[in-house]
Amino acid sequence: MTDDTVDPLTVDLATRYLGLDLAHPVVPSASPLTADLDHLHTLAEAGAAAVVLPSLFEEQLEHEAMAIFHGQEWSAGSFQEATSGFWPEMETYNTGPGPYLDLIRAAKRELSVPVIASLNGTSRGGWTLYAKVLEDAGIDALELNIYLVAANPEVSSGEIEYRYLQLVQTVRNAVTVPLAVKLGPFFSSTAHMARRLVDAGADGLVLFNRFYQPDIDLERMEVVPNLMLSTPAELRLVLRWMAILHGNVACSLAATTGIDGPEEAIKLVLAGADVTMMASGLLRHGPARLGETVDGLRSWLEERGYESLAQAKGSLSQKSVPDPSAYERANYMQALVSYSPPW
Repeated sequence: MTDDTVDPLTVDLATRYLGLDLAHPVVPSASPLTADLDHLHTLAEAGAAAVVLPSLFEEQLEHEAMAIFHGQEWSAGSFQEATSGFWPEMETYNTGPGPYLDLIRAAKRELSVPVIASLNGTSRGGWTLYAKVLEDAGIDALELNIYLVAANPEVSSGEIEYRYLQLVQTVRNAVTVPLAVKLGPFFSSTAHMARRLVDAGADGLVLFNRFYQPDIDLERMEVVPNLMLSTPAELRLVLRWMAILHGNVACSLAATTGIDGPEEAIKLVLAGADVTMMASGLLRHGPARLGETVDGLRSWLEERGYESLAQAKGSLSQKSVPDPSAYERANYMQALVSYSPPW
């Protein structure tokens, strides 16, 4: 006699990212939704497997410190007491990343999922200093959000790549927590650069950093920022390189940009992603989208007889498909030849 009260076995969605065991591969990436504790609680309750905090920018810390410094210099001569303790000592004044560190500590104390910090620096000294500060605050892993626009025609591609590698190696030597590098796709040999980053100390790669492009305001005749949420149409670039890198680099792989729901997450898992990171999808649809994506992923795998996420992961990567050239030039030619205009 069978026990009808026993739930049927469901597919095991467990995955491993940066050495962290996660319940499933859907993770909120850095965005305004991960910038405060209330939203982090909401995301955790919605089923987040881990959370990535917004980037801590070195420029913001420098600006804050310099504002205090200039205030001290400008006012010191106006007060006789200034030379005898009117202003607090700079090393005791809170010009550091206080609120960010408070958020880390609170998240680690109140959430049951891994907390990944994000750091965006401008100097090697700043990267290493704040990486250590974040590690000491108790983060589970660190994402290096490298944003470097190669605009100087005097700087070669080799020098740009060297800066990336030196940065990763320097931070790796400064901290012991797992490191992920969030990189852009604009390298002449992305696969080779990915392998070199791993050799330099990266435990994971996040594909890809979505560089926000400036716009021109025709009325004001000014260059202005223009933030637009990503859409599934932007998934293709990530999908291609995820499939190419899976099995070719000895590190964790995370996908970001263009993940709006279950369909995009499924595709990226099949291409080889260990985790799929959502930002625009959550901002557009709300935190509940996270649970919907997890449920959709589970249902798709169950309907096709998969027992685990690991069984499906990378099954359509370049190494696993019958025609590996589909991820390279052959796809380009086939797309052009097969396209028919609607008119």
